[in-house]
Amino acid sequence: MSTRVTLLAGGVGGARLAHGFTLALPDDGAPAPDGGLTVVVNVGDDTERHGLLVSPDLDTVMYTLAGLNDETRGWGLTDETYTTLDQLARLGEDTWFTLGDRDLATHVVRSAALREGQPLHAVTARLAASLGVRARLLPVTDDRLRTLVDTPSGRVAFQEYFVRRQHADAVLGIELDGVAAARPAPGVLDAVADADLLVVAPSNPFLSVEPVLAVPGVRDAVLASPARRVAVSPIVGGQAIKGPAAQILETLGHEVSALGVARLYAGRFDGIVDVMVVDDADAALAGPIRDLGVEVLVTDTIMGGPAGRERLARDLLALG
Repeated sequence: MSTRVTLLAGGVGGARLAHGFTLALPDDGAPAPDGGLTVVVNVGDDTERHGLLVSPDLDTVMYTLAGLNDETRGWGLTDETYTTLDQLARLGEDTWFTLGDRDLATHVVRSAALREGQPLHAVTARLAASLGVRARLLPVTDDRLRTLVDTPSGRVAFQEYFVRRQHADAVLGIELDGVAAARPAPGVLDAVADADLLVVAPSNPFLSVEPVLAVPGVRDAVLASPARRVAVSPIVGGQAIKGPAAQILETLGHEVSALGVARLYAGRFDGIVDVMVVDDADAALAGPIRDLGVEVLVTDTIMGGPAGRERLARDLLALG
């Protein structure tokens, strides 16, 4: 019997670890009754642009697993063109949120299907299959969920903070608009309950992980899961590998370290993990993390390319 892995993910770190699991698992990570990979993805980053629904985290995971992502940027499609965006600007549209021509096709198909009444999880499955993705991708919810960021100049939508303002603002708080009424998408709770290994990706704890756990029922399912529950720290040597995780930890009053992340998972997130995975650079923090009642794996967590992603995934599979 193959290992059933469920990965809670968002952003580039989540996409890269998902890719690692597809390399490390049998049959390219394909989901099957007795094994495979399911990725439960944050949708708090979703936004509406030019009349289309854009799901950045879902698309980053999907493009990465399809081998189509732009590795230099970490998001979007490789060899992208921007003719449509240039024409939108010429017609007076605000184009600060960059969308390439091929990427736009994804959003056109998704938005048309949603207008026809198809749920987001079904549309995601169809898009992923069309691109040759064999792992199962699930939005954490089909319902509208939006991350709002409180800054010194007021509350702004996530993409306004992250893209337009280049996450330069101090983050004073985060609001998940719509979360109370959201329901887990079909398959999400089963994927958590049936997993042999449940992994929290090295994603931003506040912007990627919390919007997944905050959907009613998901956190409880994680806490009740019989699987080994593992989290990979997105902070290495006191710095974020990518994105504003370090800045947000600091402005919200948390230690900017793998220990600070472990304290979040042990406290704010209700002790949802059994094992904390930290980089070799943070080996000295293993003892203090164990003092929180959490096991520790110290290994190389930098996923610079396919070989590094597969190696980390195999290290995590060995924990199961």
